[in-house]
Amino acid sequence: MRRVRIFHYLPEVDAFVVTDEYREIAQDLGLVEWTPVVWMGRVFCMDNDYGEHWFDNWDARDQREAAASRLGLDAQALLVIDPEKFQDGRDGPCHSSELRGRFWKEVLEGLELSLDLLADEARSFNQRAHAREHLAEDRIPDLEERILRWRARLEVVPDAV
Repeated sequence: MRRVRIFHYLPEVDAFVVTDEYREIAQDLGLVEWTPVVWMGRVFCMDNDYGEHWFDNWDARDQREAAASRLGLDAQALLVIDPEKFQDGRDGPCHSSELRGRFWKEVLEGLELSLDLLADEARSFNQRAHAREHLAEDRIPDLEERILRWRARLEVVPDAV
């Protein structure tokens, strides 16, 4: 099964957007909070709620508004890496801000995840939604059927010999 690319880098605005395919999967499987990558930020940032803010840099988006408009994009949809969000000053930083920024750009440019991982995260969130009344509207009763549909769509068919 092929993997799902998560981000698309736009050098013209030095920012990322979520790929259409991942956005569609995330919406269908219930992985979207205020962005479809909030859960990933938590994992990247020591698996805590601080990580949900890894793309909370609204001033950086505002600075890119004119360039985004020229590309036909809404600047608020841009995901801009702020290297300072990836260091906490407790025992470092060990690298320069520039190197951290370059590192995270390269990591995100190449980030592809399996449907198995995405499905497991969706199952986990769905289970938490079942356990918490305030998340009741986020429950997806047919989640397993949705996962099966995505599995069929992402199946790689080998070339005929």
